[in-house]
Amino acid sequence: MGVSPGAAARARKLADRIKVVVAETIEMRVKDPRLGFLTITDVRVTGDFRDATVFYTVYGSDEERIGTAAALESAKGVLRSEVGKQTGVRHTPSLTFILDALPDTSKSIEDLLAKAALADAELHKQADGAQYAGEADPYRKPREDDEDDESEDDETA
Repeated sequence: MGVSPGAAARARKLADRIKVVVAETIEMRVKDPRLGFLTITDVRVTGDFRDATVFYTVYGSDEERIGTAAALESAKGVLRSEVGKQTGVRHTPSLTFILDALPDTSKSIEDLLAKAALADAELHKQADGAQYAGEADPYRKPREDDEDDESEDDETA
């Protein structure tokens, strides 16, 4: 059974509100030294509003990502209670934090595009002085009647 359009709209609104509340609370109230340069990228709320998945990115090294994940886990209670206060929903959703793979994915795509552009440039460089292996236009064309053919036709007629 699907989620009604009204419930889906409420879930999106709640997700947007949770995103703002979590980001502001992390900035203002969470003073964990393990917390890296963090950005909340997205929040998804289940149709029953019981669970919220918070996606985030961390600018920095793998150690900073690990430290930030640990800091978020330890601050989960503070963040959830703040979400409950500021959203006013009957049941405050449980929060799950997931490192967003989008920046890593986009970096690998950028690397692949750079490789493709380099290979394309190399191909254009090779094609610069290239010549056709055979004739410039290897396709057959309909025979054009020559004057010689006309004189043969006249003799047989």
